[in-house]
Amino acid sequence: MARTCLAVVLAAGDATRMKSSKSKVLHPVGNLPLISHVTRAAAAAGVTKIALVVGRNAEQVTKAASAGIAVPVTPVEQTERKGTGHAVLMARDVIAEGYDDVVVLYGDAPLIDPNSLAAATSERQKGADVVVLGFRAQDPTGYGRLLEREGELVAIREHKDASVEELEVDFCNGGIITFSGAKAIDLLEAIGNDNAKGEYYLTDIVEIARAEGLKCVAIEAPEEDMMGCNTRAELAEIEQVWQSRARQAAMLSGVSMVDPASVFLSHDTVLGSDVLIEPNVWFGPGVRVGAGALIHGFSHLEGADIGANAVIGPFARLRPGTELGERAKVGNFCEIKKARVGDGAKVNHLSYIGDAVVGADANIGAGTITCNYDGQNKHLTEIGSGAFIGSNSSLVAPVRIGEGAYVGSGSVVTMDVPDDALAIARARQETKPGRAQRLRDKIAAIKALKKKAVTEPDT
Repeated sequence: MARTCLAVVLAAGDATRMKSSKSKVLHPVGNLPLISHVTRAAAAAGVTKIALVVGRNAEQVTKAASAGIAVPVTPVEQTERKGTGHAVLMARDVIAEGYDDVVVLYGDAPLIDPNSLAAATSERQKGADVVVLGFRAQDPTGYGRLLEREGELVAIREHKDASVEELEVDFCNGGIITFSGAKAIDLLEAIGNDNAKGEYYLTDIVEIARAEGLKCVAIEAPEEDMMGCNTRAELAEIEQVWQSRARQAAMLSGVSMVDPASVFLSHDTVLGSDVLIEPNVWFGPGVRVGAGALIHGFSHLEGADIGANAVIGPFARLRPGTELGERAKVGNFCEIKKARVGDGAKVNHLSYIGDAVVGADANIGAGTITCNYDGQNKHLTEIGSGAFIGSNSSLVAPVRIGEGAYVGSGSVVTMDVPDDALAIARARQETKPGRAQRLRDKIAAIKALKKKAVTEPDT
């Protein structure tokens, strides 16, 4: 039978140092809340259930923790803050359901690798009662040290309590602990609070287990995996690490980035093979890019589905609901919102297309806008396949431009245009010879009167 594993995720901290009106674990990395990264890692590692210890913003935290995973999440409230050992015991009733393994995770440490969690469970299967994840710190100052003897972990020593010899140890506590589900409650209840802060420290579980003759071991994981978030600055550092990993994964899958460090990805960004991304491109949530597409620099994409071999930008904005067909083109300084643009269609520079359907191979001239909002409601603009919309045209929705239709430049179209029809909707030009100089003279006289009024006010 498969082993059962309960993940106890601690997410009840007040996040005082974040200086935020919302729970720390709701702050995003890669446009996904910290807590969601943690629970998804736990699910990927094969946990059976998650006990979520919550406090502030409990409902929102539980919703974020549950999103995108099939593993059941049970919230348990921690009303008092008495240390990590106390926090884990808030899940006593869930632990008592009976699990082979219990792993304690932290809702503000989103970089944990599922493989590291699986490795801890593997050590449990080999006979260890307590398994601690640690890391080799470049600068161990401030971290608890993992003290080993003959291949076993004998203690976790806090930095302030460590001897001079122990301070030389660079193997540090990452905070994540896996232990026997059968012994979990007894071990947790044995943790005392005889310390300067009067708190119950989960790290004491190692010496308690050793005193009972149980086997404790430490295994190593990358230092980055253990990064926790207490301040906005640390949140930014974690974002940098996450982005670097996401970019590396994308490039290894066949995506090219001219300047990877300037590209911002989201947790659900999907990039096809041979996609080329130029510098300073931002991918918000819900973007899928088909194979061979070209994303020019300084483009901003969110909630968009981009077909194969499409061309975007530079300086283009694709908003939620955008669907671009194969070989479609969106030029510089264009904005597309909730619109379907067909295969081979072109939306040229300085255009806005919102709440619209653009047929295949249609050409939208520069400066074209769909006037989709009447102040209260949005309306649809339909542009048929092969239609040509001249530059600087305004299409007042609801309106339909037929297949193969032609709209003259500068038109304000308020009525449907049939297939293959020509529509010109602009005032007739009038030319008045010699009037230009007379107009300039008049304007200059007005300017002179204004200047005189300023320099010679009435007395």
